[in-house]
Amino acid sequence: MEENVIAVVAGHKITEEEVTHYIQTLPREQQVYATQPQFRDYCKEQIIALYVLAEEGKEEKLDESEEFLTQIEKAKQDILAQMVLRNIMKEVNVTEEEAKAYYEANKHNYQKGATVSAKHILTDSEEKCKEILTFIQNGEKTFEDAAKEFSSCPSSQRGGDLGQFGKGQMVKEFEDAAFAANIGEVVGPVKTQFGYHLIKVEKKNEACEAPFEEVKVKVMNEVAQKKREQVYSEKMTKLKEKFVEK
Repeated sequence: MEENVIAVVAGHKITEEEVTHYIQTLPREQQVYATQPQFRDYCKEQIIALYVLAEEGKEEKLDESEEFLTQIEKAKQDILAQMVLRNIMKEVNVTEEEAKAYYEANKHNYQKGATVSAKHILTDSEEKCKEILTFIQNGEKTFEDAAKEFSSCPSSQRGGDLGQFGKGQMVKEFEDAAFAANIGEVVGPVKTQFGYHLIKVEKKNEACEAPFEEVKVKVMNEVAQKKREQVYSEKMTKLKEKFVEK
């Protein structure tokens, strides 16, 4: 296969593939620029600089210095240790049965907080909010029709429907009013930083244990982590007995 060579430094061919690999080693927030030609050019220059500086180091015989040799030995140890750890962790796997057993024994750790399903109407003044409330209480308009006609929130197109939300997802004043309201009751005006709200709670869900399927990935990750810790501890005990002089 023909190499896509973009530069040659002291006989070393730098290819597009090497630039791509270099980008993949960068922090994730930098990798998002990978498709931009200017960023790839910058990465290419960084790679060229690395080889140029290394060649200068060879000419200055820095690769024969005690500091260089010490760093090489340390790098070898780090690489070998990481490779051994990777091989050790290959032994770790978690079955769904193990995850379910762990879930059943620790259900108290997988709680779903209380939630409410609510609709609201948002206005810019308390007077307007009270006027709309009167229309609803008198039966002149349904809450949903009033939301479509008067609410300044994008949810107006859905009759003010905000869907289901838990604590911490809304501003405090709105949250307190919604969780305190009875189902079907219209409360307000409630003042928040966004304006004045009328709130109608459609449904309330008490805090409960999350079903296994909802937390399956989280449970399997937790079990895997515990197994990795156990495998690591057991392996280290054996290796210390094997290599540590007493």
